[in-house]
Amino acid sequence: MPAERTPRRVHLVSLGCPKNRVDSEVMLGTLLNHDFEMVDQPEDANVIVVNTCSFIEPATEESIDTILEMGHHKSGGDCETLVVTGCMVQRYGAALEGELPEVDHFIGTGEYHRIAEILAAERTIKTHVDVPLYIHDELSPRIHSFSRCSAYLKISEGCNHTCAFCIIPTLRGELRSRTVPSLVAEAERLTGDGVVELNLVSQDSTAYGRDLPERPGLGELIAALSEVDAVRWIRLHYAYPHGIPAGLLEQLAKNPKVCPYLDIPLQHASGPMLAAMRRGVTREGQERILDRIRGAVPDLAVRTTFIVGFPGETDEDFAELCDFVEAQRFEHVGVFTYYREQGTPAARLDGQVADEVKADRQAHLMGLQRSISQRALSSFVGATVPVLVEGPTEESELVWRGRTPRQAPDVDGQVYLGHTDDLRVGQIRPVRIVRAADYDLVGEIEELVGEGPV
Repeated sequence: MPAERTPRRVHLVSLGCPKNRVDSEVMLGTLLNHDFEMVDQPEDANVIVVNTCSFIEPATEESIDTILEMGHHKSGGDCETLVVTGCMVQRYGAALEGELPEVDHFIGTGEYHRIAEILAAERTIKTHVDVPLYIHDELSPRIHSFSRCSAYLKISEGCNHTCAFCIIPTLRGELRSRTVPSLVAEAERLTGDGVVELNLVSQDSTAYGRDLPERPGLGELIAALSEVDAVRWIRLHYAYPHGIPAGLLEQLAKNPKVCPYLDIPLQHASGPMLAAMRRGVTREGQERILDRIRGAVPDLAVRTTFIVGFPGETDEDFAELCDFVEAQRFEHVGVFTYYREQGTPAARLDGQVADEVKADRQAHLMGLQRSISQRALSSFVGATVPVLVEGPTEESELVWRGRTPRQAPDVDGQVYLGHTDDLRVGQIRPVRIVRAADYDLVGEIEELVGEGPV
């Protein structure tokens, strides 16, 4: 009898956004379906995969540093094959071959589902990049790796907008939505693995379904997902501000499984900056959008992001942004400094802002938001709120962590809890808030709660 074949061991490093993580999980599922075995440590792997990000310069630098670090395992460990996938490959293509000779295969954002085929092929072609057209579906193998109780569900891929600072359409292609039945089937599979929270992600969630013949909207999708019995919370990320559908607002207002939370990137508030960024809206337009959303869902927690130091940004532009943040009192804000990304329209603009000015503006705006966040969180002290229990903290098995419906994974704060014998990952428990910090809460467990956020 022939000797039993030993599975090749693979270690995967996923960089960048949650959407990239989903791609990584599909690659892992594909490899495990082809007799690979997943290992936690790179020194134990025969194959190392680095799924890169290249949205802004620091992400590209982190990707390169990680590739070089993983490359050491080819000379000092069991690694035989180093694979680089994702946005950096899509952006730079075959030019990376000369810069990173230790890499055996480069795979773009539209080819990652072919990873097992590429590794099995005897051909010596190193770079596999084409126009990104692929998006995974409910039949694609996927190894859920994010959290025992929470998962990202990618509802579409690509983007049809032409924002001046953004290279995503080049890296990810045009909008490609998944069907409602496909997403419901994947949600059912995820809940079978213990997931109770679905975080819907894409490059532009607002546009979901516009490219499909049936033109389903977010409202229809969310209503269908909420019919999956084991789903307790549904949360929407990356909702472009233009064209927020009424069906989404109806679900946010009335569906008990939908978290009162909306991630809506606004990027700036000054008219000249919004025009230069090609956002197609004014400050007044954004205020009308926010008034409409909050009018429909008065207790909504809003997360947004801003870019400071965009070319031509004056002190007056920045002051208007600060005034906007102070007036709107967003629950969650991320602030990024502008990076001059080649291949974007903004890279050709005059009036590039000095790095030290960008850093000062970022620190100032985050300081303003910190005080807004702290005051908002203080209002919850003494209240009882539902908290999704995620498990012990890294510091101690006696201190656990969780999130309220108003806190998204990774990007927002957490609720810290004392451990009790009946505490389990994936429970939604009523928690009395006893203390508030700048971004986090401290609470005490009470009795079990019913279905959904309240």
